[in-house]
Amino acid sequence: MQKIKFTLFSLRDLIIAFGPVTLMVLIVCGLGFWLVDPAPPRIIDISTGPENSAYERFAKLYAAELAKNQIQLRFKTSQGSQENLQRISDPDSEIEVGFVRSGSTDRADAAEKGLVSLGSLFYEPIWIFYRDKKELTTISQFRGRRINVGPDGTGVGRIFEQILSVNSMSADDVSFQHLDDTPATVAFLAGQLDVLVFSTASDAPLVQMLLQTPGVRLFDFVQAEAYTRRFPYLSQVTLPRGIVDIGLDLPARDYHLISPTATLVAHESLHPALTGLLLQAAAKIHSRADWLSKQGEFPSDRYTEIPVSGEAEKFYKNGAPVLQRYLTFWVANFIERMWVVIVALGALFLPLSKIIPPLYVWRIRSRIYRWYGQLRTVEQIIDNLSNSDKRATLEKQLNYLDEIEDKVNRISVPLSYAEELYGLRSHIQFVRTRVQSLLKSR
Repeated sequence: MQKIKFTLFSLRDLIIAFGPVTLMVLIVCGLGFWLVDPAPPRIIDISTGPENSAYERFAKLYAAELAKNQIQLRFKTSQGSQENLQRISDPDSEIEVGFVRSGSTDRADAAEKGLVSLGSLFYEPIWIFYRDKKELTTISQFRGRRINVGPDGTGVGRIFEQILSVNSMSADDVSFQHLDDTPATVAFLAGQLDVLVFSTASDAPLVQMLLQTPGVRLFDFVQAEAYTRRFPYLSQVTLPRGIVDIGLDLPARDYHLISPTATLVAHESLHPALTGLLLQAAAKIHSRADWLSKQGEFPSDRYTEIPVSGEAEKFYKNGAPVLQRYLTFWVANFIERMWVVIVALGALFLPLSKIIPPLYVWRIRSRIYRWYGQLRTVEQIIDNLSNSDKRATLEKQLNYLDEIEDKVNRISVPLSYAEELYGLRSHIQFVRTRVQSLLKSR
């Protein structure tokens, strides 16, 4: 314990000197933490699509990516785009994100419901499969046929009705069926349906199976450019010759397709940090080349009629936030949210760095210097002695000096201030010598 006293600095005085500053910093940090945006939640609810659909499969990939940053993605199946839009815009729903096919809404309606796009993810072409002895070249040739467009919630029926409208047709000119994709395919192959209309990714098993089924034809949108001019949410894509099977040369020629895109749609209340995290996952999952898109074409802020969120625009322009490239998501997010506090602390640091060291020195030296006042009092008393009580007064002051010296000997100061302490002790001895010389002269 004795060795602890002889240190280069006094921990106790250092703590007392820093105490008010530390308290101020804690108050500033607490106030800043209360004022800044709240931390992002650790759970995201997403609306996908039917079971075993491409939307559900991609949701599982997103869940795996988000789990790397301790974010849980809970997904709920649905009939498709229309139901997803309803869930996201419903204020009583916990769903904040969903997969939506472009063309399922319009810009004004999306803005009114507080919907924002995080970007398009991949092409979902309009696949029209039919049986006929001859190749059909126009949509009007499907007049009077039994056409399956999937359940109402998928949004395919809405898009196909728009296609019919520019061909001087309406839903009354065909017989719409609304079966799920798998039973519809079975009915089609059994001759109970004339036409199948899908809108799905190129790697969908049903699409790949139908492309290789003898007697089943794929409709070639030779007027694809005209459709994309009429409907901006559609893109013209090409199914290349031989892409299904190069050895068998399937298909035997290029096919023109029109395609909406799958879009990641969120409610505007989604935490901005989660927007960036979802887009980072999207970049890993959707940037690869496939049958219809090139490497790095997706995700993209194009091909969507829903306004792209500001956070998403920043991502497409600058990429992931700088801090998240080097730090974990939660650490980077904390720093990004607390930057105001960090700047404020930085502004306080310079003046405080000039105040605290002198304050610490003053606390140490004040232990020594306050005794000089006592010595000065003793000197004033002996300088103003009266002859009547001179000896008694001197003896009293001598005893007082002994008390001072005893208390000074108990003072603990860092070794770097020992010179002042020993100086005080020598000055006590100096005053004692004066008192003793006066006693002898008496």
